[in-house]
Amino acid sequence: MQEQAQDDLITRAQAWLAEDPDPETADELSALIAAGDTAELADRFSGTLQFGTAGLRGEIGAGPMRMNRSVVIRAAAGLAAYLKAQGHAGGLVVVGYDARYKSTDFARDTAAVMTGAGLRAAVLPRPLPTPVLAYAIRHLGAVAGVEVTASHNPPRDNGYKVYLGDGSQIVSPADTEIAAQIAAVEKLADVPRPESGWEDLGDEVLEAYLARTDAVLTPGSARGVRTVYTAMHGVGKEVVMAAFARHGFPTPVLVAEQAEPDPAFPTVAFPNPEEPGAMDLSFAKASEVHPDIVIANDPDADRCAVAVPDNGGWRMLRGDEVGALLAAHLVHKGAQGTFAESIVSSSLLGRIAEAAGVGYEETLTGFKWIARVEGLRYGYEEALGYCVDPEGVRDKDGVTAALLVAELASELKEQGRTLTDLLDDLAMAHGLHATDQLSVRVSDLSVIASAMAALRAEPPTSLAGLRVTSAEDLSQGTDKLPPTDGLRYYLDGDYKARVIVRPSGTEPKLKCYLEVVVPVAEASDLAPSRTRGQEILDAIKKDLAVSMGI
Repeated sequence: MQEQAQDDLITRAQAWLAEDPDPETADELSALIAAGDTAELADRFSGTLQFGTAGLRGEIGAGPMRMNRSVVIRAAAGLAAYLKAQGHAGGLVVVGYDARYKSTDFARDTAAVMTGAGLRAAVLPRPLPTPVLAYAIRHLGAVAGVEVTASHNPPRDNGYKVYLGDGSQIVSPADTEIAAQIAAVEKLADVPRPESGWEDLGDEVLEAYLARTDAVLTPGSARGVRTVYTAMHGVGKEVVMAAFARHGFPTPVLVAEQAEPDPAFPTVAFPNPEEPGAMDLSFAKASEVHPDIVIANDPDADRCAVAVPDNGGWRMLRGDEVGALLAAHLVHKGAQGTFAESIVSSSLLGRIAEAAGVGYEETLTGFKWIARVEGLRYGYEEALGYCVDPEGVRDKDGVTAALLVAELASELKEQGRTLTDLLDDLAMAHGLHATDQLSVRVSDLSVIASAMAALRAEPPTSLAGLRVTSAEDLSQGTDKLPPTDGLRYYLDGDYKARVIVRPSGTEPKLKCYLEVVVPVAEASDLAPSRTRGQEILDAIKKDLAVSMGI
């Protein structure tokens, strides 16, 4: 029986090898077959990468459980079939890509498949930020867009993100319908892939995107902030530098070691500003040149991180802090419309919106949901994602967010104040909203399933001495939210707190989002309130880990 299973595995691997259009992955798979490495082959042929609302994302390599040209060609063919079934035959599909390994190949394959399917395809001129692709979809009147990127994942990964004609990422049921069309693709030889016929775009789209950034800033506003900037080995530098120059900000000082695109990400363990150590070079440069703020993008520049001076060093602001600062700045600028955030982000945004008399809405995690909020004026998510110009880009945009942060910091600088001072003002007005995360990276996904099962079987009754007053299983949906795999707890006692537990949609992580609100009566309470807030968060983390069995 075991021998038969191994023979079947080898047969499937040989069939895949016979179709593989990429010499690199073909050689890799051929070597595995020759070596009889059935354990590795079983891992690669245990199923197929699942296409969902995050598109595709995974490690580059041969086989259906890896990111490779065969998988991408099938995905593109499925997307093309879906678009035609939706009545978009002959429509335009815009393709963008980052600077990761194989990104150029995946973009070219996508354009070829779209052209072969009778759609029109246009490819951005070079590796550019994801928000440029999101902008280009609506700017060019496309029926869909594809961005080849794995965002801030490790160097070995790549991904495939799909947008529809409204400029937003796909949501259900489009994901399942596209997945069904992908599954219907039988042989790669049946997928027409001409050598030409698509359009290679010039810089016109990038210039239009940069012109659109004018809408983010107030004419004549302060522009004096001094910045250190890192692109984190990604594609942000060119566009961010052009945007800052266009709007008259001082030229940011670059972190030279991370300024140019490099798919190996040699200076960081994980190319994510949130990860420990990722900002060390930025802080070293800041210690040399003494800027007012530090700004970082992730590799595809759809996220924006901000750091501020702190007791002689530098402190990364949490995404929730930047989210609140930008909301306060937009309120100050007279913004109207709805402010939105995902359920894992700080409830402070709701307080700011209520005080300003603007609309407020919570969504499921991800900008695919935030971007669809009716009347959206501003949206953010705690994972450093900010949508500050939804009419231009209906997705998170690390370039326009950087501009808006720079304008706010410049305005405060003219008043002799800082971003930290404004955070203090918000704490005084609305209470100190302290947030933190318990994030567990796993090599075995069953660990995540076991932890979620443990919490569902025996929900905690108290955390950090605070009574759990409400325990929601979000997989059942709520009156305002569709079902999602997550758990939400509200806590009450001396302080109010909230906990959300969910598997990551893009990485092998279990993520727990924590918030506690500590009242602040006067300025002298700020420091002890911050200390107390962190103590409670630490205690919640410890108790939650026990409840999950991790």
